[in-house]
Amino acid sequence: MTTGGTAALVRRPDGSTRATLLELLFDVVFVASLALTSTLLAEVHNWSGAAMVLLMLTAIWWTWSVTSTTTEFYDPQQRPIQTILMVAMVGSVGMAASLPMVSDGHAMVFAISYVGTHVIRGIILVTTLYRKRHRAAMVRATRFFFWFVVSGVFWITGAVSGTVNWTLWTIAITIDLLSAAARYPTPWLGRVPFEQYERTTAHLGERYQQFVILALGDIILVPTLQVSRGPLAGLRVAALLCAFAIMLLLWQVYVFRAGELLEAGAGPKSGRPARAAPYTHLVMLAGVVATAASFDRVVTRPTGTTPVGWLLLILGGPALFVIGRALFTLLVSMLVPWRRMLCLPLPLLTLPWAGRWPPLLVTTVVALTLAAHILIPGAARETTPGLRLRQPDD
Repeated sequence: MTTGGTAALVRRPDGSTRATLLELLFDVVFVASLALTSTLLAEVHNWSGAAMVLLMLTAIWWTWSVTSTTTEFYDPQQRPIQTILMVAMVGSVGMAASLPMVSDGHAMVFAISYVGTHVIRGIILVTTLYRKRHRAAMVRATRFFFWFVVSGVFWITGAVSGTVNWTLWTIAITIDLLSAAARYPTPWLGRVPFEQYERTTAHLGERYQQFVILALGDIILVPTLQVSRGPLAGLRVAALLCAFAIMLLLWQVYVFRAGELLEAGAGPKSGRPARAAPYTHLVMLAGVVATAASFDRVVTRPTGTTPVGWLLLILGGPALFVIGRALFTLLVSMLVPWRRMLCLPLPLLTLPWAGRWPPLLVTTVVALTLAAHILIPGAARETTPGLRLRQPDD
């Protein structure tokens, strides 16, 4: 992306790659959304309910991801970008507050919070860049704006009756995900050029790592709130400690030899980190939310038998996280950590008996399996540390 005297809004290639304090505050606001999503998932008793929670989690994540991409291409020190961050914070609060009530007549609050965030961002960017006469950046922002308007029609229409039309919302989120994967093909404007994905810097890698760290905190936050509402019994505390251990182990899975995004450079791997990260990190985030939801249940009743729904959360949450991490490695560097992936199905071997085990014992087995991911290193580093600045072409 070119820059010049009229392009003050566009991030300079030689500018700071550190996240600003407002960006960090933006991340913190999303913690409430993740905690409420985990609590909501813990209360679900069927597949359709879980799918609804996953859809709303995807919308929340997509808001964070697209906003973080905005601060990657545009200078977050500039007032218009700071305004965009503040609007996204308000939208996140609106989505979080309406999560438990989406099925009770408050679907429009969620839809307006989501659509409003993306549409307002598009209006600010397009108008500001038009005034600054930076056509290349304006065209890029217009592509994003166009597709969020298209999906916004389905979001709003799906909530207009007060009761969610999940079919329309599924179409809406599918449009958001597929349009990004296709590089936002827009009439008369074409797609986002591959070269723009190659311009990502260490800033984007740092932003994803910061969010993953905050998200992992949800695994200990949700059960801690649950424990604080009841007696401080020994087994409940043991379940809380197990949640803490799994949180640390998942952190190790994320950062061990591959915690940072791949260096952005020329060649056949150009732009892969920026394009793969939103989707693979969504899988990891779903794993975190499911793990937090499982401990919301386990600390409530650590003894007795383990219901099937609990088993799916206890075993599936960490498995999703590891799968998402492996997919990211595969898509970025075309390497698969086979030796650590072989540990993934081990907890499934306990399924014939796990239903008769206490929930605390099942979570302990999962923790031991995750420990194997750390103790058995891969043959080589899976990704290059850092997402370093790519020097602009002459």
